[in-house]
Amino acid sequence: MTASMAPASGAGAIRLTIGQRLLRAWNRWIGAALRYIVLITLGVVFGFPFYWLVTTSLKVDTQLFVVPPVLFPDPIKWSNYPRLFEYLPFHLFILNTVAITALTIGGIVFSCPLAAYSFARLRWPARNTVFLGILATMMLPEQVTMIPQYLLFSRMDWIDTWRPLWVPAWFGSAFYIFLLRQFFMTIPSELEDAAKIDGAGYVTTYVRIMLPLVMPALTAVVVFTFIGSWNNFLGPLIYVNTTMKMPISLALRLFQSLHDAEYGLMMAASTITTIPVVLLFFFAQRYFIQGIVLTGLKG
Repeated sequence: MTASMAPASGAGAIRLTIGQRLLRAWNRWIGAALRYIVLITLGVVFGFPFYWLVTTSLKVDTQLFVVPPVLFPDPIKWSNYPRLFEYLPFHLFILNTVAITALTIGGIVFSCPLAAYSFARLRWPARNTVFLGILATMMLPEQVTMIPQYLLFSRMDWIDTWRPLWVPAWFGSAFYIFLLRQFFMTIPSELEDAAKIDGAGYVTTYVRIMLPLVMPALTAVVVFTFIGSWNNFLGPLIYVNTTMKMPISLALRLFQSLHDAEYGLMMAASTITTIPVVLLFFFAQRYFIQGIVLTGLKG
């Protein structure tokens, strides 16, 4: 009887195993479907404001304040975009912003990795004390240093120039130095030892070995810096007075004060201001996310 029951028991075990596999496959499929549904829903929720911004810039005035709202403009009013350049020299504002942002990114890319490499890999007296002092500056609100900085730049005759907007970047940023230092500390010391055996000095080791390895984190820093400099409004508001020197963030406020009721034009100007940031994040998101993950920077 025991022998006769063995095949049945084995078949039941096989059926049970197949059933378990089907159940697990079904659970995985359901889990994946739910994840995609949640992600798509969140993508629509977060992307809708940008969609509304772009479509509003293409609507005629009669479609702006209607119930139900018009989701697809018909007819499409492309004339809002060329009209922007008739009222104000938006091309000049864009060039100003590109110049300020490029100088700021250049300063951050030059100064922050150098300081971070020094704090992470070199040995010198009071290194940790100096690093703690730099971290302490992150606790100071911007409002505390605003007036002293203005007085300093005023005595240097930098008011109504771009220099207060980009020169400080060449002296480093506490947050970016901290972020890059954490990344440098994860690089194996054996690479430096091998470079020393080959006769490489600190500069060669930094430029040819360390800097290429830190590129994911540095890309995240560049994206952060670009967004901060491109959208900087308070700095230009304090230091820039001449219209021809304004970046696009301040020019957008000027345009709003002149054409507050023309919402189509306002949305077109806002779209032009927003698109570079969206494109940068779209093309650099792989390196940006990789840099955040590798440095341990999580929201």
